[in-house]
Amino acid sequence: MPEFKLTKEQHESLLVSCSPVRMIKIAGEWPKSPQENANAAWRRLGEELGFDHMTVKPVPGRSSRYFTATLTKEEKDGDRS
Repeated sequence: MPEFKLTKEQHESLLVSCSPVRMIKIAGEWPKSPQENANAAWRRLGEELGFDHMTVKPVPGRSSRYFTATLTKEEKDGDRS
């Protein structure tokens, strides 16, 4: 699996997305949980960088900005623009 490194901005955005949210029901809807927000952030990063967000694994012994993940089919085939 290829290794990826998040930029400082990407890392900060991911950390912010994992932060607790106030649980105030607005217009009959509960806000998304920190887990749902983190999953959405990883999904966006996967689309941006060309990896499957469900396969992310940390790299042991490295900072939390480093991870491995499976490339998407488009990235494997070289079809990404």
